[in-house]
Amino acid sequence: MNEQIRQLVRQAGLDDADFPIENWDNVPLAKFAQLIVRECAGFRNELGVALCTDPSALYRYFGVEE
Repeated sequence: MNEQIRQLVRQAGLDDADFPIENWDNVPLAKFAQLIVRECAGFRNELGVALCTDPSALYRYFGVEE
């Protein structure tokens, strides 16, 4: 999980002593975050217009492989 996703996890209050963020690379939540990034990268509005003009940049920013 890259730093941008780690920051979002902290902002959501999901990083705590019982389940520290360092353990997240081994759980399905990291995969869930990647799936959200992929969904956002491919999202189109009701007219079929892509809202993300550079999906590769979004993948790079969040550390998701294309």
